[in-house]
Amino acid sequence: MDFEVASHAGNEGDRKSLDTGTAVLVPVKSFELAKGRLSEHLQADERGRLARRLATGVIAAAHPLPTYVVCDNDAVARWSTKVGADVMRVEAVGLNPAMTEAVELAAALGHNRAIISHADLPLAQDLTWLDDAPYDRGIVVVTDRHGTGTNVLALPLGLDPPLVFRYGPDSASLHRAEAERLGLAVQVVDDERLGWDLDTPEDLAAWLSEGAERGEHQPKGAR
Repeated sequence: MDFEVASHAGNEGDRKSLDTGTAVLVPVKSFELAKGRLSEHLQADERGRLARRLATGVIAAAHPLPTYVVCDNDAVARWSTKVGADVMRVEAVGLNPAMTEAVELAAALGHNRAIISHADLPLAQDLTWLDDAPYDRGIVVVTDRHGTGTNVLALPLGLDPPLVFRYGPDSASLHRAEAERLGLAVQVVDDERLGWDLDTPEDLAAWLSEGAERGEHQPKGAR
């Protein structure tokens, strides 16, 4: 079993064929209920518009990999087709059970690997490097800017026993522990763009105050 802490350098020269069976899965919940923790700062319609804008950017960042919006909501499903994503309807409630169901569905569709991205990454421009060597094998955990959460998770499909999703507090280390339990190589990646998410009032304030919308990509490097 191999453990590696890596930094994504954004090398566009090492892009391999995208016809590898990798799917991008983007879980999106009801826009009417989106970003509830920002309710003191944004009205419900503003939160819905923000959630749509962020998710649209994440889906664009996955192109041209086959991309599925994982949802249980009719309005989200209709929106997904408008922005060029396929719809993956799930019955499970909660992020961890929903992604357990989603990776099983992706495997049944013939995919052999999944890149799971949160939908609220404001600086996401490219997810396809996670389908390039050396990130196209084992488990890859792209952390949030604090190094504790999991903003993007890449994994092989058809694992037996399956990976147990651990989204929630300290998910980065918990997902790393899952990879170790399964005997899989794991890379923990610190990426400035994908490390930004907008989930709490503190995230929103930091994003605005630190000028996180700057155009250049500056990876923070290995931890």
